[in-house]
Amino acid sequence: MIKALSIAASGMEAQQLNMDVIANNLANVNTSGFKKSRADFQDLLYQTIRNAGGNTSSGTEIPTGIQVGLGTRTAAIQKIFTSGDITQTGNELDLAIEGPGFFQVEMPDGETVYTRAGTLKKDSTGRLVTSEGNPIVPQISIPENATRVTIHDDGTVEAFLDGSTEGTQVGNIELANFSNPAGLMSLGRNLLQETPASGAPTTGTPGLLGLGTISQGYIEGSNVSVMEEMVNMIAGQRAYEINSKAIKTADEMLQMTNNLV
Repeated sequence: MIKALSIAASGMEAQQLNMDVIANNLANVNTSGFKKSRADFQDLLYQTIRNAGGNTSSGTEIPTGIQVGLGTRTAAIQKIFTSGDITQTGNELDLAIEGPGFFQVEMPDGETVYTRAGTLKKDSTGRLVTSEGNPIVPQISIPENATRVTIHDDGTVEAFLDGSTEGTQVGNIELANFSNPAGLMSLGRNLLQETPASGAPTTGTPGLLGLGTISQGYIEGSNVSVMEEMVNMIAGQRAYEINSKAIKTADEMLQMTNNLV
């Protein structure tokens, strides 16, 4: 069978996955704290027919060999941790991280996971929680008689109690960062999980140890650029189309060969 069939098929499979990644990016264009992904590809093994540097029958050296590639495959799908657009909301519990870092979230099983989505809420006990109801780490509770909350850029949380003009510190928000954020595993629901590839988290006060600062009343949007994804989608569609034409051409060559028999 002509190798072009399987080679072009590998190209179509790669472009199909590329389109899946682009579609997921576009689907999350309005997801708070979402980081876009990019598919990386690499060529497959090569069939070597003649090695470069060998000697010919006349004693000369072969300057270039003959190798035929066998297609492509996906090497990685990497998250791109550039900052998303910061939008003012006016909500006192909307927080955006300006710079590196992640909010820490405690899951029901006690595990700590990480997120860039700062759309916090209060639960029935006054704890600051995510939209899923999971508390941030360290846990912070807002007193029931607080009339408003101020969160400073270093993570200090102050509650203004009813009848008081001075704020009372009720906790500090800490951020975490990793030596390789691209190694974090996506869990969905805007959550990321530590892996051996990401390294252990470094936690600290916002604004110190290379961590970003916190802005109250703002949220970080998705870092997906619709225009960029549209261009990538068109390029992927053309690549898929040309690979399908390669299969069609290889099929026509086989038909021509059959007609000769």
